[in-house]
Amino acid sequence: MTQFFRRFIGALVLDAGAFEDIEADRHAAMQSVIVVLAVCAAGGFAAGGLGVAGAARFVTGAVMVLGGWLVWVAVIAALGTITLPEAQTRSDVRELLRVLGYAAAPGVFIAFAALRSAAPIVLIIVALWMIASAVVGLRQALDYRSTGRAVAVCLLGCLLSVGVMAAVAAFFTRTVS
Repeated sequence: MTQFFRRFIGALVLDAGAFEDIEADRHAAMQSVIVVLAVCAAGGFAAGGLGVAGAARFVTGAVMVLGGWLVWVAVIAALGTITLPEAQTRSDVRELLRVLGYAAAPGVFIAFAALRSAAPIVLIIVALWMIASAVVGLRQALDYRSTGRAVAVCLLGCLLSVGVMAAVAAFFTRTVS
């Protein structure tokens, strides 16, 4: 448990050593899943709270956060390993998932978006913090020498995943007349 919290805090403070530790530890996969589930729960809380009336919104929010994270990871993995790799880039999907799972750690603070007046600033801060965490984690996981390349991959991944999620949301949104 101590190791989990040390890694979690390391991801929050953008510690490259914590991400190296996560990358190297094959047994950190379940810990990474716990981080992603906590972020999904925070997203659900932000969307609907914990009341009975908000249960559907809670589930919807949690599913949207999970879907967004999955799309983001898939796009980052493709960009980082196929489109923009460096010569020494070697990828193992499991290690990339572990690292990017922990990189989602700042997302637990999205729960503060339940305070509607604070929601816009919370969403911006958390999104930028998650991107920064992903940059550090991705640089370690893909052995990038260039932080700029990791920034480019994460920003492109963010933009593309937001586009995909917006398209999915538009497809499933009913028009009320």
